[in-house]
Amino acid sequence: MQSRFPTLPITILLLALTIALFEFSNLDSAVQRLFYFYESQTWIIDRNEPVMYFLLYSGIKKLFVGFVLVSLFAIIFLRKQVWVKDNLRGLIIVLLSCIVIPISVGALKDSTNMPCPKQIVEFGGEYNKIGLFEKIDQSDQQVQFRCYPAGHASGGFALLSLLFLFKGRKAKKIVLSSVLILSWSIATYKMLIGDHFLSHTIVTMLLSWAIILIIVRLVSYIKDRKLLKDL
Repeated sequence: MQSRFPTLPITILLLALTIALFEFSNLDSAVQRLFYFYESQTWIIDRNEPVMYFLLYSGIKKLFVGFVLVSLFAIIFLRKQVWVKDNLRGLIIVLLSCIVIPISVGALKDSTNMPCPKQIVEFGGEYNKIGLFEKIDQSDQQVQFRCYPAGHASGGFALLSLLFLFKGRKAKKIVLSSVLILSWSIATYKMLIGDHFLSHTIVTMLLSWAIILIIVRLVSYIKDRKLLKDL
């Protein structure tokens, strides 16, 4: 499985290269300009449009929470069922990924303190654009920005952990393509309403995969040493 996908060291390297690419280039702004109308100071998609908002924001968030709750219920109350028992390791990996990844990304959003496209001067906002390693202007220090990395898409990318639940090459291909389509649909929506730059999502995707691989190693360690009886 892992031989056909980036390993943890490669993922960390890709993450570092991605951060460097976007920090030392103007690629984020160049891409974001494609989605912004300077004359009317509006984005391609209105954030108040109800259908898109439900499908790619509020509705998908509720669906994700429901999925996590169902997974938790299955692990706790249905672990004696044949399918759950046979796939307990994969279910635990999925559940931990769906909890740890959004929390980790949320914590990073608090610490990076970087503005969204809609908040910066170039796209009609009030604040200066800052890089990951730049200091916030003194005039902006009282504002708490929470835009980097992309939080909403983190739930979608956490579902890449399903690759460790389903068996067979065909099933894994379906999982991979479905999760990437879902996650990038969410991410693109957030870009089109001015909430995120492209780099925010790529960083979230790579970070999510790295966390999943760490969780897989942890669960495998526990299983190999039989620290949990049923695992």
